[in-house]
Amino acid sequence: MNVSAWSIRNPIPAVLGFILLTFLGLSAFKAMKIQLFPDIDLPVVTVAAQLPGASPEQLEVEVARKIENALAGVQGLKHLYTQVKDSSAVISAEFRLERDSRAALEDVRSAVARVRGDLPREMLDPVINKVELSGKPLLTYTIAAPGMSEEELSWFVDNNVAKQLLGVKGVGAVNRVGGVTRQVRVELDPVKLLGLNVTAAEVSAQLRQIQQEAPGGRAELGGQEQSIRTVATVRTADELGQMEISLRDGRSLHLNQVAEVRDTIAERRSAALHDGRPVVGFEIVRSLGASDVAVADGVSAALDEFKRDHPRIITERVFNMVDTVYQTYQ
Repeated sequence: MNVSAWSIRNPIPAVLGFILLTFLGLSAFKAMKIQLFPDIDLPVVTVAAQLPGASPEQLEVEVARKIENALAGVQGLKHLYTQVKDSSAVISAEFRLERDSRAALEDVRSAVARVRGDLPREMLDPVINKVELSGKPLLTYTIAAPGMSEEELSWFVDNNVAKQLLGVKGVGAVNRVGGVTRQVRVELDPVKLLGLNVTAAEVSAQLRQIQQEAPGGRAELGGQEQSIRTVATVRTADELGQMEISLRDGRSLHLNQVAEVRDTIAERRSAALHDGRPVVGFEIVRSLGASDVAVADGVSAALDEFKRDHPRIITERVFNMVDTVYQTYQ
């Protein structure tokens, strides 16, 4: 059967078919997610280890080499790269392209967990992450509020603004820039520790077990994405001071019996400037697979709603990569 001849003799089905295909093509085109670059899932995993006060030589011998040896046997490993500096070491594991990145991440976590007991006890728990190429910020805002100090504004961004914007579909992270970070400082009294026959390591271990927060992923609730985490049991320095510490001999005591607990701010290690003046701001990072334009529209709508509930809050967009993406798309 000659399709061309049949279409000439019966033009209506052919015309309707082309109209249908055109409509489906336009619909699919409009539904496409707009991004500056396509998402690339590279099987690269980083292990960040911190040992406060350690020299690069000590970190190389006691931390980096042991982690490297543990990772050397992981299936599909292609290259290992290590960067060591004062108090920290970063080991990057590059796998073959055909290796599933999530499986590689789990294998790295298992390998590091197996050698955790051989690493220094004073070392902080290693932070293991998969490298994401979509982790660059799309939008950056500054925020101000009359009557709020820098500390109050910083905590407001961390506790209120971030919570609101993380509910926007496609938002992967809200990172504060500038400002200060809250720190509850526990200063142990060596005389009291000696009198009660308690070591600083015992107190530290109890605090890690009791006062710990952990991420729990994300869930969709009421049509919005919400981040889930395990929340620590106390929120203030006074509550932390009243926390009971159980000792190995069966005794228990309150933390403030052997330490002074103060609510302070951490040492300032970075600053954000806009037009030469210090500011507090936040960056929006999209999640993998989300549309740049859709995320920007959702964030703008969420901020408008947020400012209606908090009328004294003033925000200004100071960096916008989405407009360039949208202009390129048009």
